[in-house]
Amino acid sequence: MQEIFDKANTIHEEIKGATPATAEEVEQFRIKYLGSKGLLKELFGFMGQLPNERKKEYGQLMNTLKAAAEAKLEELKTAFENGSISNKEIPDLTAPAYQFPLGTRHPLSIIKNRMIEIFSRIGFTVAEGPEIEDDWHNFTALNTPADHPARDMQDTFFLTDDKQWMLRTHTSSVQIRKMESEKPPMKYIFPGRVYRNETISARAHCTFHQVEGLYIDENVSFADLKQTMLYFAQEMFGRNVEVRFRPSFFPFTEPSAEVDISCFVCSGKGCPVCKHSGWVEIGGCGMVDPAVMENCKIDTRKYTGFAFGMGIERITMLKFQINDLRLFFENDIRFLKQFESAV
Repeated sequence: MQEIFDKANTIHEEIKGATPATAEEVEQFRIKYLGSKGLLKELFGFMGQLPNERKKEYGQLMNTLKAAAEAKLEELKTAFENGSISNKEIPDLTAPAYQFPLGTRHPLSIIKNRMIEIFSRIGFTVAEGPEIEDDWHNFTALNTPADHPARDMQDTFFLTDDKQWMLRTHTSSVQIRKMESEKPPMKYIFPGRVYRNETISARAHCTFHQVEGLYIDENVSFADLKQTMLYFAQEMFGRNVEVRFRPSFFPFTEPSAEVDISCFVCSGKGCPVCKHSGWVEIGGCGMVDPAVMENCKIDTRKYTGFAFGMGIERITMLKFQINDLRLFFENDIRFLKQFESAV
């Protein structure tokens, strides 16, 4: 059993000769010798292996050893507090700060804010609504009957088996909520995220963003709608941009039209952006169908209105000439850094 005494004496010599140079090393000294799993605790555990006649001797040795370790620790702490031991954890306060790479505002946010700013100048107010919608607000009130293709499972993310709750497929549902809760006149835009069961590609995604608009008042005409679209197009893409309206169909507007602008890249001469047609589509619009207003208890003998809708991704891709919609969702800081000057 002499090796136990020899080990204790060896550790005693180590303690007396320890010279930690930093606060961290002082803490390592405490853990090594006096910690709950330290060497002294291990040595005290050998007491039961000794014969009775040597236990008293070993106990006295261990008490001396523990007292020496505690005294050494106190000495080291005092030296540290007096500055004799340096603290390497204190940084050099005169050193230059580290530079962390930063991104910038997302291009979709840049364009959304720009669209809101443009429409706010002519009296439109922002309104928002829930992304989980019921059948009435998303379809029925918008003149979309039960057999309409838009209700198909391939187009809509339904949340319940009875198809009464879904992820909204457009922000037109917020138009219904406003028409139900307020009386004309009303002039709103509705920015927000929408969902459709699309295959993800360079031109489509299952989630995207829209800005829709609604204006209802007395004597609102299609001419007012045309002037609003022209104003937006020229503010967003330049004063030389022209607008054309192509007849179309939407269940909630009548008459309806697709809105095209003359290509601002080639000035209408033809290029890859406009597919050599001289025109690019930016959205849809039309006069609010009287049936939609009647669903919301609005007097169609007194009021008329128009509505429009545009995809924020579509406008952003045109504005910045981005050719792959998936880039918006990849959070690649190299892509985002390109738009620092656009903020």
